[in-house]
Amino acid sequence: MLVLGRKPGEYVLIGSDIMVKVVKSEEGDLRLAIDAPKNVNILRGEVYERNTKAASEHLDVS
Repeated sequence: MLVLGRKPGEYVLIGSDIMVKVVKSEEGDLRLAIDAPKNVNILRGEVYERNTKAASEHLDVS
């Protein structure tokens, strides 16, 4: 895992086609803008975890 410090307006590139930019930071609150191709699936962590848990429970029931 790469851990970086970024200030508002700064960004990182992932590959040549994904940009993650810090657009706001107030009192510990952070906002990110993600620019990626439409075919790249972007999920918030809690959504990914919920989907993974639901899929796991579905497999356990079968």
